[in-house]
Amino acid sequence: MTKQIVLTGITTTGTPHLGNYVGAIQPAIAASHDSNVQAFYFLADYHALIKCQDPAHVHLSSREIAATWLALGLDTENAVFYRQTDVPEITELTWVLSCVTAKGLMNRSHAYKAAVADNEEKGESDPDKGITMGLFNYPILMAADILMFNANRVPVGKDQIQHIEMARDIAGRFNHIYGKTFVLPEAVVGEDSAVLSGLDGRKMSKSYNNTIPIFLPEKKFRKLIMKIKTNSLEPGQPKQTEGCTLFSIYRAFATDSQVEDVRQLYADGIAWGEMKQLLFEHLNNHFMDARKRYDELIQQPDNIENILQQGADKARSYSIPLLKQVRQAVGIKALADTG
Repeated sequence: MTKQIVLTGITTTGTPHLGNYVGAIQPAIAASHDSNVQAFYFLADYHALIKCQDPAHVHLSSREIAATWLALGLDTENAVFYRQTDVPEITELTWVLSCVTAKGLMNRSHAYKAAVADNEEKGESDPDKGITMGLFNYPILMAADILMFNANRVPVGKDQIQHIEMARDIAGRFNHIYGKTFVLPEAVVGEDSAVLSGLDGRKMSKSYNNTIPIFLPEKKFRKLIMKIKTNSLEPGQPKQTEGCTLFSIYRAFATDSQVEDVRQLYADGIAWGEMKQLLFEHLNNHFMDARKRYDELIQQPDNIENILQQGADKARSYSIPLLKQVRQAVGIKALADTG
């Protein structure tokens, strides 16, 4: 039976938080243990340079993200876990793909159009002011990430569907010119995946600065949970679970019976401070063992580095032959080779 190839990238610009865990990390780690799936997970550090020009931040984020995935149980024997920059074939493929990609396709990128619209709203005379080629070409690098391993399925949020469609267009154009080389990837959108609210009630996102990092030290973890925004209902007054950030976070980490018990506490008028303490204790217990592993890993970056290098070796066992095929297809080969 042919394994499905699934690929996911994690941009190294932030510290993993509870929203990341529920929406992406937890299902990806579960897939890493599925013997019917060949999963590729990578630290997208080239992509990070588009958004962040703080070298220390990108470096620290790479360490934190790798340690987080490993601490939470990523199966690196079954899955391929690597750093994008350790697979040089990806950047070479990016150039080759850029040579078959229409500029008009890139002009339609949501990120580029949003940046242009922002300049126009500010009254800038140059609509491209401050827009880098990294931002403009971002979809081609993403296509190379995917096509390098001929991924069948790419789990993404709704805001990333366009990039998978672009990867399909680029792959189709290459195949049309040079012969069938690439699989056309499909976007997998988790319609039922939970979207957690953050400290202020909006979607938990580093863009809003409202996140709860997974592996904060215990005291800081509790302090953040105590800051979660609630309404002014007093203890003893019945409270609604719908639309409540505390309840939504609890539900994402609890069993059905635990959820029903807490639902009853809301009906009975649980005090907000009591609910925050209950949530803290539940989450703290949930992540206790993983936090210990994380703390050990974060203090031993050489161990993380070794795992990533092993992953890069696995990744390159796929990327080197594929790039050789691509070069052959476009006519870059030994001069004596007339085939």
